[in-house]
Amino acid sequence: MNINDKMKSEDFEFLFKAILQLETVDECYKFFEDLCTMQELISISQRLRVAKLLSEKMIYNNIVKETGASTATISRVNRTLQYGNNGYKVIFERLDAEENK
Repeated sequence: MNINDKMKSEDFEFLFKAILQLETVDECYKFFEDLCTMQELISISQRLRVAKLLSEKMIYNNIVKETGASTATISRVNRTLQYGNNGYKVIFERLDAEENK
């Protein structure tokens, strides 16, 4: 059983479908400000930034300096990049494609 199987529930489905309805960055700001605490948003955005820097082959020490993330967080994100479900990869490829339009 992978994490996707464990996560499957009506609540998660509703959340993900709701997120997919957002059309602008401003809508995302409003929705996530209502949904999450500031600390939760900081943690999520930090992990995404760490994943991007790791995918660009930046070393841990430089990631710590640039993001303020702990080495434990960096290690956890790195494991996800190596052994996860390629979720970060999909997002980075789409963001790169969007930038190159």
